[in-house]
Amino acid sequence: MTTIICITILAYLIMGKNIYSLLEKVKDVDWKKKGNDLYEKLKPYAKRVGRTAAKPLLQFYFVLSDNKTTTLDRVLIYAAIIYTISPVSLLPSAVYKLLGILDEGAAMLFVYNKIKSNITPDIEMKVNQTLDEWFGCEYEIINQ
Repeated sequence: MTTIICITILAYLIMGKNIYSLLEKVKDVDWKKKGNDLYEKLKPYAKRVGRTAAKPLLQFYFVLSDNKTTTLDRVLIYAAIIYTISPVSLLPSAVYKLLGILDEGAAMLFVYNKIKSNITPDIEMKVNQTLDEWFGCEYEIINQ
């Protein structure tokens, strides 16, 4: 139920609708547990889509895990990650081709613009370390 409420809040916010009654329903969610559950889903997804596509999702994850992040930002981040990695989509790409990919991109871009100031150098370091663990070091020295 939390997932549906979060995605609805994201959609309502994009459309400029009032979200505060919905936000009340998720104020007591255990975001640490939700974040841990997301992390388990992120790694297999990241392996499929690659390092570049996984980076913003990891940035979102680490901002979600930060104690300073507001409930609204957590809701938006959670919704964007779930919407992106879920096989279910409002506009399935199998049917709508490019339009089916753009809805996920629009959601990611909207949330990124909302939370980008929360991506600290410390979070960026954690993201890069995680990507290096998952994909190998990006800057490996090649012996000649």
